[in-house]
Amino acid sequence: MILGVDTSLGTAVAVVEADGVVRAEATSADALAHAEVIGMLLEGVLADAAHGPIGATTFSDAVEITHVAAGMGPGPFTGLRVGIAAARAFALGRGLPVIPVPSHDAAALAMLLADPHSVPGPFAVVTDARRREYAYTVYDGVDDDGLPVRRAPAALAPRDAIDDVLADLGVQRRDVSSISAAMLALAAARAVASGRVLADGEPLYLRAPDVTLPAGPKKVGT
Repeated sequence: MILGVDTSLGTAVAVVEADGVVRAEATSADALAHAEVIGMLLEGVLADAAHGPIGATTFSDAVEITHVAAGMGPGPFTGLRVGIAAARAFALGRGLPVIPVPSHDAAALAMLLADPHSVPGPFAVVTDARRREYAYTVYDGVDDDGLPVRRAPAALAPRDAIDDVLADLGVQRRDVSSISAAMLALAAARAVASGRVLADGEPLYLRAPDVTLPAGPKKVGT
């Protein structure tokens, strides 16, 4: 089974079987409390997953996590690194591999699985990047491995220009307010099965953090 962790928007965690069956899932929409809730959510989904798939009424075998899927963004610096750190810490503690997955891939996969006919052409997953900007990634269907086809890396656009940017690209706009950790884990499972790498280990911050290191030590007068 795969544990999915994403904090690119709210906080989302899930345990999913390799074939996509969801064993447990929990979310928090609070975009400012990732560090406060992620431990509780992880504890909850691991306990719930031991009871079998969602909707099951009988107790199942113990949870055997084989991989950890980490949502790599795009997302704000502070929130995104909380989820990535939690995923890496969990994996390190159990000696498991971490599978980096672009968070927008999970959103695109959710749309394509929900109703493939609702997105007949290229479309852009659009999320709020704050500071009057949107983050977007363009997709076009799924490939033979069941993964969304990403046409270009994630990018930023000003809020008042996003529609013009997408119109110039000739794609539909699909706004997303949350990322499914279950879809993140499913994308990771399909990547593992096909021997694919969906992202490197670097978070997709898209811009530098607010806090920067000083250029050098201050001079002290005598």
